[in-house]
Amino acid sequence: MGGALGLRQLPICAPACRPSSGHSPWAAASPNPNQWSSRSRWCCLRRSEARRSCRPVGRAAPGPTRAMARPATSTRRSACPPLTPTPALRIAWRLLSATSRTSRMASVLSRGRVRCPWHGACFNISTGDLEDFPGLDSLHKFQVKIEKEKVYVRASKQALQLQRRTKVMAKCISPSAGYSSSTNVLIVGAGAAGLVCAETLRQEGFSDRIVLCTLDRHLPYDRPKLSKSLDTQPEQLALRPKEFFRAYGIEVLTEAQVVTVDVRTKKVVFKDGFKLEYSKLLLAPGSSPKTLSCKGKEVENVFTIRTPEDANRVVRLARGRNVVVVGAGFLGMEVAAYLTEKAHSVSVVELEETPFRRFLGERVGRALMKMFENNRVKFYMQTEVSELRGQEGKLKEVVLKSSKVVRADVCVVGIGAVPATGFLRQSGIGLDSRGFIPVNKMMQTNVPGVFAAGDAVTFPLAWRNNRKVNIPHWQMAHAQGRVAAQNMLAQEAEMSTVPYLWTAMFGKSLRYAGYGEGFDDVIIQGDLEELKFVAFYTKGDEVIAVASMNYDPIVSKVAEVLASGRAIRKREVETGDMSWLTGKGS
Repeated sequence: MGGALGLRQLPICAPACRPSSGHSPWAAASPNPNQWSSRSRWCCLRRSEARRSCRPVGRAAPGPTRAMARPATSTRRSACPPLTPTPALRIAWRLLSATSRTSRMASVLSRGRVRCPWHGACFNISTGDLEDFPGLDSLHKFQVKIEKEKVYVRASKQALQLQRRTKVMAKCISPSAGYSSSTNVLIVGAGAAGLVCAETLRQEGFSDRIVLCTLDRHLPYDRPKLSKSLDTQPEQLALRPKEFFRAYGIEVLTEAQVVTVDVRTKKVVFKDGFKLEYSKLLLAPGSSPKTLSCKGKEVENVFTIRTPEDANRVVRLARGRNVVVVGAGFLGMEVAAYLTEKAHSVSVVELEETPFRRFLGERVGRALMKMFENNRVKFYMQTEVSELRGQEGKLKEVVLKSSKVVRADVCVVGIGAVPATGFLRQSGIGLDSRGFIPVNKMMQTNVPGVFAAGDAVTFPLAWRNNRKVNIPHWQMAHAQGRVAAQNMLAQEAEMSTVPYLWTAMFGKSLRYAGYGEGFDDVIIQGDLEELKFVAFYTKGDEVIAVASMNYDPIVSKVAEVLASGRAIRKREVETGDMSWLTGKGS
């Protein structure tokens, strides 16, 4: 590819996988966008600056990168061939990270798409369209031309400042007149699955009525952030402003509790007696947190965290006080980490030997436990709460089965959740023995026209031989909502996403991809003491999950390998040679 490479359009902007964050890990090439005019113009970047930024995954096919011909109108993956690290692609990659706070962090490039190294979202390299979740928005695409040693990028100041692109959506052509008793699509639950389902329908051109109902008093919001930043206000958590729902004719019924579903008449009955008829139904009710059943459970200042109000009240009461967190899973540990700088003391009570033991294994769990202990968190392991003692109705002590008594003014309970599907018991919609809704690859239930998605479902996990699983991840809920919407429109889409999650504690990020339930060995590379490691979870001869801390972007790379359908063998990770990630190994 010598000389001028001609005009290309490449997606360059901040990733849309962090809808509530002001931080922009990717940005455009201009060193100071504020110096640009609002009109589109060309800026220049030296070609030599881009040489080392592209890190493709997998074996690359020869030939130039494909130029973008026209904007895509679907969220489906494009048919782009594998990409080679051509000069144009290297330059595009330099542009993607030019003003990043962590510009040396390479994202993962494979099979015509780029995967965010922090949260796993995937974007089409030709169009910028969001292809895999989490996130709601796509990337901008800018025209790029290369002449000799210079790269010219055509972009507008407005596009650079927006940092994200909302896909074109249809609008409702038959809005309801008042409180209409029928709708084309009814979505029960306004979490990630419900919102993405509604947006996907509009993106695919659906222009009839959509009603989204939720128990919450708020419009859809970033629920995972509740335990990571407890004092964040509801309006700061919103995934979309109210004007968005008004513009695209997505009706949201807040504080609306569904009590029964009649699949024969296709009607849903609400607690206040209102009935709503539907043509297609998505069930995305989520889950309800488990509570303590011990003596004294009725005392005040004992919380589960489900809403922004719950989180805000916890942090308000915890300032300068003694806090006990029951449960050392993700929610409990995130809450404990956040409160250490605000509470007088933070203690964690857990039935297992180490935090995250079943999820991350004993060695990783112990390393994370040490990090917490170094930040003044005290652990009471292999025990549980036997009594909550109060004074004048308010919590004062937590009594453990080990006979220890822990001072406590506030108690946060994070011991798991159960599917919020009680209203379906007499509906004829199938439930398993635990109350989950079984669905197929297309997110269909046993009742025609009724779909389900999110934390309340079990579904066949494609890359684990279609094993039926429940994965209550934010990212999975996004993907399931989209597949449900596509199949409401008879597109025959199937779930194929690789699970991906992340958390942050004490300024350190832990990332995880895959499905590690039942792992029988953990192969660790790096240094657990320094919290710079990657852990591969294996079952038999196969790697089924990966976790890392300070080892980016390896989790995103492994996720992309798994998404390609390639099995990773235990012997490949035991040696410490990571050449298989770039296609240079065996």
